[in-house]
Amino acid sequence: MASITRLFDFPYHQLEKYNIPDALVTKHNGVWVKTSTQEYVDKANTISRALLRLGIQKNDKIAIISSNNRTEWHIMDIGTLQTGAQTVPIYPTISETDYEYILNHSEAMYCFVSDDEVLKKLNAIKNNVPKLKEVYSFNEIDGCKNWKELLELGSDTSNQDVVEDRKNNVKPLELATIIYTSGTTGKPKGVMLSHNNIVSNVLDSANRIPFDAGKSRALSFLPICHIYERMVTYIYQYYGVSIYFGESIEKISDNVKEVQPNVMTGVPRLIEKVYEKIIAKGSELTGIKKKLFFWAVELGLKYEPDNANGWWYGVQLKLARKLIFSKWKAGLGGKLDLIVNGSAALQPRLARIFAAAEIPVMEGYGLSETSPVISVNDQRNKGFKIGTAGRIIDNVEVKIASDGEILCKGPNVMMGYYKDEQLTNEVIVGGYFHTGDIGEVDKDGFLKITDRKKEMFKTSGGKYIAPQLLENTMKQSRFIEQIMVIGDGQKMPAAFIQPSFDFIKEWAKIHNINIGTTNEEIITNQQVIDRIQQEVDTLNEKFGNWEKIKKFELTPDLWTIPAGHLTPTMKLKRKVVMEKYINLFHKIYDTV
Repeated sequence: MASITRLFDFPYHQLEKYNIPDALVTKHNGVWVKTSTQEYVDKANTISRALLRLGIQKNDKIAIISSNNRTEWHIMDIGTLQTGAQTVPIYPTISETDYEYILNHSEAMYCFVSDDEVLKKLNAIKNNVPKLKEVYSFNEIDGCKNWKELLELGSDTSNQDVVEDRKNNVKPLELATIIYTSGTTGKPKGVMLSHNNIVSNVLDSANRIPFDAGKSRALSFLPICHIYERMVTYIYQYYGVSIYFGESIEKISDNVKEVQPNVMTGVPRLIEKVYEKIIAKGSELTGIKKKLFFWAVELGLKYEPDNANGWWYGVQLKLARKLIFSKWKAGLGGKLDLIVNGSAALQPRLARIFAAAEIPVMEGYGLSETSPVISVNDQRNKGFKIGTAGRIIDNVEVKIASDGEILCKGPNVMMGYYKDEQLTNEVIVGGYFHTGDIGEVDKDGFLKITDRKKEMFKTSGGKYIAPQLLENTMKQSRFIEQIMVIGDGQKMPAAFIQPSFDFIKEWAKIHNINIGTTNEEIITNQQVIDRIQQEVDTLNEKFGNWEKIKKFELTPDLWTIPAGHLTPTMKLKRKVVMEKYINLFHKIYDTV
């Protein structure tokens, strides 16, 4: 077989090498429905033929918005790419305004949606998207065209020669997909990734993941519109791994037991949740069982890779695995050998305990702009170091700038931002992509992320939060004088708020509310708290669910330049504010 150079080469590679009966598996009405490699390839070709009959030209754009990962997504992906057109995956839970912006900016001609909820949001803005010709859905929805109509339209194979011709004319360095990421300025940025960007990243990362090729099973549930999960599904296809699509994040624990996967991807928040559940169950035990459980946990938290703790630790660990950790593994289907963690930093204690329990979590690092992997841990060949993002993958070069910023060069670096040359030139300088993260490469070649240059952060669910956007919106309220959004590496965004005391006093006077006289009395008054909650709730509506401020604490002192909260140009000194209100931080997150 010819080498893999374009994304649609992966299913053909799988067909030739493995030809498995369950290449893609989705649950419909309680039943796991399998699509074989042959059927996958055949249906993708059917879609390509249908798209040609709809008049799709090279470089046209097709948007896909799906609330869940499913077989149809992948068939549409390959079917579109084979025609020389590009896919624009869109995150389902973003606002209608963002739907409208992305569809217009990408000039998408067709849009495929998964379900009724996504369709409703799309219909609300469809009239403002003049280039959009038609919407198709994967689920059967009254009044909406169904994607099966395309399977019918493409069933006549007489134009397959045109499909072959289109495929042959797709070059590796040409654009494959545009991934829109949250921009700090409020407008999403379109990351342009070529076939070669993603293919090279798949092939250069593939040797870090140990697979029993043609025999393994994966569970896929992280959003496929993110390049992280999508790239991993191409790795699965490359290795002949059966991909089972999880029904939803809520049903993951059921799906893990049903599917019994060997591998899945995770984000820290999910891994935290699994750990919290296990500890909660252990806490319910009594007597010797409870003692044994927490002895194993204590032991697991001291874990070091490559038997670094010596033989006596190894003896104890063997016992702990037999008595306790084997039950953890059974709870996750019994066959899970690996969780690949991306999207945000994992707490080292979780990396230790899961490795001790023989469910190793391999942490990696990357960005949408780098397709995404720059580095990843590998538990073999001394390639696993806790607290790092692993060694840099093949063919990718990392250098650390004088200010500590991580710069990356390689075939995985994006073509640029769609329709934004200026921004592209700001982040790619001399072939090096400026990541905005601060880090170092240790003497053994492991990459460690130590800080972030930019103010954006990620929650433990791996979602980007642009704090300034939220802060500027919240400050529109006359009740809020100053606000700092927090939540880096935490479950959810929250905030410290300095109320507008003068305005609140006026408001209280008008409404005959006794709020006391001191700032301390005002911030503890329940009516004041409720009123500010009302403001936050209203302004939260402008944001996606993961961005909304879920909790806040009010501060009694005024945030000023002399007190150290603000710089001379009135910008927040985030580190100082965090130190001042560290007790409020613990109050918010230790009680969640």
